[in-house]
Amino acid sequence: MENGDIPENANEHCPGPQSETAGKSDSCAGCPNQEACATAPKGPDPDLVAIAERMSTVKHKILVLSGKGGVGKSTFSAQLSFALAGMDHQVGLMDIDICGPSIPKMLGLEGQEIHQSNLGWSPVYVEDNLGVMSIGFMLPNSDDAVIWRGPRKNGLIKQFLKDVYWGEIDYLVVDAPPGTSDEHISIVQYLLPTGIDGAIIVTTPQEVSLIDVRKEVSFCKKVGVPVLGVVENMSGLSQPLKDVKFMKLATETGSSINVTEDVISCLRENAPELLDIVACSEVFDSSGGGAERMCREMGVPFLGKVPLDPQLCKAAEQGKSCFEDTECLISAPALKSIIQKVVPSTVMTE
Repeated sequence: MENGDIPENANEHCPGPQSETAGKSDSCAGCPNQEACATAPKGPDPDLVAIAERMSTVKHKILVLSGKGGVGKSTFSAQLSFALAGMDHQVGLMDIDICGPSIPKMLGLEGQEIHQSNLGWSPVYVEDNLGVMSIGFMLPNSDDAVIWRGPRKNGLIKQFLKDVYWGEIDYLVVDAPPGTSDEHISIVQYLLPTGIDGAIIVTTPQEVSLIDVRKEVSFCKKVGVPVLGVVENMSGLSQPLKDVKFMKLATETGSSINVTEDVISCLRENAPELLDIVACSEVFDSSGGGAERMCREMGVPFLGKVPLDPQLCKAAEQGKSCFEDTECLISAPALKSIIQKVVPSTVMTE
């Protein structure tokens, strides 16, 4: 977004988002952008020089976004980072979901703390080539709520960008919160001058999620961030038949009886070949065409679908890479295919 660009949905007589009176003048009253404009940085920012210096050692920067919460965005960010590190890249993962930092859990780093050196804040490392930064490392208690207004959130994001010493890295993956609010405006304003390869947007198949994802795509287009593609996550529940739990429902009482052992025993005796079949079920309504149709309509790349895999959920809970977990036979190939599409698109920007 160029300085002074006025949003399409702004009030009449908008002073412009870079004005000192942005979000504060009488003409701003009732504008949907009022709070974001009031808290966003104004005018030339001296810290941008420090941020540019830090980012000069980072080859590629990828934002992971979602319009809707709960679509598996952080799970994707974590597994993307694991995958890039597994390709022998030097990788940094920055968690700017200030109010809901789940990245420490998903990388197996709960209870870790940030350390400082003469070079700045040191990331917490999973492996020698995978470092992580999150507000989750700064909370005395993981159950503590972060109750911050926009300016304080913006200040921490800026501090992460200018004070964290990543060293020479190939990829910086930024896990952002859902929506298009303060954190998104800040990360784009601070990083765009240093070059952003683009954004990966994560959604689920149903229209209630896609409604918000369209806004996310629109946000990227307005602020000049390329959309590397959209991932349809939780695209049907898929798991081997032998892992399915079978229940017999008692319609009169609404209770159920677990008959899994009997069913598996019957299959093993009469049709053992069926135990290797993968059972699939549509959890979310995708009759509207899902993310693939939305991408065609909005002119952005569709990267692929990742099924809802209980083994991937387990890997995230345990802070492990699904690519090293032999149980993630369904989700790992789907994720690998998507990531292989992303890497060439960033390499082309070198």
